[in-house]
Amino acid sequence: MMKLMTFFLLSFSFQLSAVLCAGDGFQFAFPGLAGANLTLDGNASVTRDGLLVLTTLKTNLKGHAFYPTPLQFRRSPGGKVRSFSSAFVFAIVSDYTDFSAHGMAFVVCPSPESFSSALPAGYLALLNVQNNGNATNHLLAVELDTTQNTDFQDIDANHVGIDINSLHSLQSHTAGYYPDHGDGDSGGFENLTLFSRDAMQVWVSYEGAGAGQINVTLAPIGAPKPEKPLLSAAYDLSTVLTDQAYIGFSSSTGGINSRHYVLGWSFAMDEGGPAPAIDIARLPKLPRFGPKPRSKVLEIVLPIATAAIIITVGTVVALLVLRRLRYAQVLEDWEVEFGPHRFSYKDLYHATKGFKNKQLLGAGGFGKVYKGVLRKSKLEVAVKKISHESRQGMKEFIAEVVSIGRLRNRNLVQLLGYCRRKGELLLVYEFMPNGSLDKYLHLGEDMPVLLDWPKRFHVIRGVASGLLYIHDKWEKVVIHRDIKASNVLLDSEMNGRLGDFGLSRLYDHGTDPQTTHVVGTMGYLAPELIRTGKASTLTDVFAFGAFLLEITCGKRPVNDGLQGDYEMLVDWVLENLHKGSLTETVDARLEGDYDADEVCLVLKLGLLCSHPFTNIRPSMRTKGSIHTPCLIHLQLELALAPYQTYQVGDDMHMGL
Repeated sequence: MMKLMTFFLLSFSFQLSAVLCAGDGFQFAFPGLAGANLTLDGNASVTRDGLLVLTTLKTNLKGHAFYPTPLQFRRSPGGKVRSFSSAFVFAIVSDYTDFSAHGMAFVVCPSPESFSSALPAGYLALLNVQNNGNATNHLLAVELDTTQNTDFQDIDANHVGIDINSLHSLQSHTAGYYPDHGDGDSGGFENLTLFSRDAMQVWVSYEGAGAGQINVTLAPIGAPKPEKPLLSAAYDLSTVLTDQAYIGFSSSTGGINSRHYVLGWSFAMDEGGPAPAIDIARLPKLPRFGPKPRSKVLEIVLPIATAAIIITVGTVVALLVLRRLRYAQVLEDWEVEFGPHRFSYKDLYHATKGFKNKQLLGAGGFGKVYKGVLRKSKLEVAVKKISHESRQGMKEFIAEVVSIGRLRNRNLVQLLGYCRRKGELLLVYEFMPNGSLDKYLHLGEDMPVLLDWPKRFHVIRGVASGLLYIHDKWEKVVIHRDIKASNVLLDSEMNGRLGDFGLSRLYDHGTDPQTTHVVGTMGYLAPELIRTGKASTLTDVFAFGAFLLEITCGKRPVNDGLQGDYEMLVDWVLENLHKGSLTETVDARLEGDYDADEVCLVLKLGLLCSHPFTNIRPSMRTKGSIHTPCLIHLQLELALAPYQTYQVGDDMHMGL
């Protein structure tokens, strides 16, 4: 009975201190979220000790948590938005120490239901492709983003941003703060890492008087609020927020396991004054990460126990040696610098269940690919085993692999790292559950599902976006060298992702790549590549053109049952273009269910990219993501260009 009375008294005391009303002002303070009665959806949950967990140990998750009732942001309909302020303590934890994905945000929105169609990963579970940038979103968000997304022009992979109806931030800054010296002057800027696994505090305030002012301040946990904010933007939220709106948090993960926590939260509206200070001493504890610290007793006892066990260990040395041989790997001193990009063979062996045949996803000229699940992170991966005997150039090649692993684009398969063992090189990729596009085009009656035209066009746009990124938008130029349907993989949502960078060569902008032999697949090889052996971005464009024809016609580029005496798919399509029967080349399995204008434009673009002369082919920047204005331009160019025959070696082909 005494325990029950104590519980009720503590509960009443917490509620009284958490929410206070003064006149028409409003404020609350939650040192721990156990009594907040939040509205949760997605992956979000609140632990018993009051820790708000927005996302947990899984990939591509969404999580939302909102104060349960809407707040009155205007005194009267159509009036100015009232001043408000909020403070919260958060922590972001990634499985890796040098990168994370994707982030979280403090949100003011019309309704929690407005996020039902929001996307995870780079969209932070706030918006999607269709509504990003719409004024009807009525959204204010302060993002804590741990990934640099070029689609949204992010400044880096560790930044804070103010978002108004769009993920293109109104203003952003690298995460950090300006500590005070105590004499009223702010010190120099000090960086903070958002995914450092340490708790930090954020203050968000809006001054409704005048033209409106949004301030965002960040500091380590326990540090006083700096006088100088990290971000300060003049903006009138009366043009954005609705009369009544909800406040809360949003979070999402991508292809990497990350956890996002909120430990405490306070808020104040108008006459409520600034957001109440959060009592740091009452905050819940973050879960422990990493191995348990060794106790002092263990440090004393361990040497004594080790000496006693030495005799016993001698009897099992042979077994340990055999076990070690099973997991033996090649690890040289220069590889230490590559850190987490280097996987142990033991981890990959267990992830793939010993590289059993039932884990086999496919096999090709460069090795076999196995599905695996990493034991610690539970991340699904694809492990490609490639045979290699020579050590010549291996350091440079591994440096390229690690550099390519830094590529971040939603239309590329993420290369996570590598491992070396004896005569084998193992590359570890993000797992794509729907496999390669090739099996949806060329397996006949055994196809898992027929891809309709909208899905094919969506895949084309994705591959074009990925190729544009590696050619023009990343810090270095990457030549893929083997673009084809079997190297286009489909994720869980049937988005096309360009994969298999095993043949790529990395070089700085403005530098000509040098090769000594031709690599690639017949039918996708540009004529100049066959003649000189030198790859370039335009040889990739040629292969992309062959890919466009392949996905539209449902036939391989070389000798795939074409009508007449044609050996090359490009010749057959070009002949039908001359005859005015271009749509007769479209995959018959579509049964005419497609947008004829889109199909014709893609086929013409494929022909243009497959032109034998490099100066005629467009670059990926010219094509972009196949936007309509570019296609109209290509359509005019095709209509005006004369069609002629050209010769490569002993083969005759039709060209533009």
